[in-house]
Amino acid sequence: MTDRALYIPGPASGAEVRKIGEKWTLILVREMRHSPEKVWQALTDPAHLREWAPFEVDGNLAAAGTVKLTWTGTSQVTEARVTRAEAPRVLEYDDIRWELEAFGGGTRLMLWHNIDRRFISWGAAGWHICFDVLDRLLSGTPIGRIAGGEAMKCGGWQRLVGEYAQQFGTEPPNWPAKPAQNS
Repeated sequence: MTDRALYIPGPASGAEVRKIGEKWTLILVREMRHSPEKVWQALTDPAHLREWAPFEVDGNLAAAGTVKLTWTGTSQVTEARVTRAEAPRVLEYDDIRWELEAFGGGTRLMLWHNIDRRFISWGAAGWHICFDVLDRLLSGTPIGRIAGGEAMKCGGWQRLVGEYAQQFGTEPPNWPAKPAQNS
């Protein structure tokens, strides 16, 4: 059995939700055992992103400019504008901001992601799994990307969604979504 087959995410932690203006922002914090420079590379380099992120990118995110993000498991392609790329501290594109801070020989990684409040517990669960995969990749024991529909099939997904929903005081979204009814 592979490490991937044995993977089950740990308990929901390191997350909060803030309402900033009309937007809801998911904030996730993870302490990683790797240097800010190593984490920065994983956040910006397309080859690294393909191994852990919930999207693929057609260019490097380490410099201001426009790139296309293709979200895993969907045909959704969005044009993203990198507005801040201050290696290895701050990366901003579209509704996502990453902050990296040297901490205890590693990095405190903070993700700020504006997300529809109805799906904020899903977003937290999905990023939680992506962070686990990222940590394993940087440790030299990659298990491969687990994102999109594959994350939803992962052992522990429903539990994570429920735990985050409880922490945030929200209801987890129903899945599968019910088709709209004609009135």
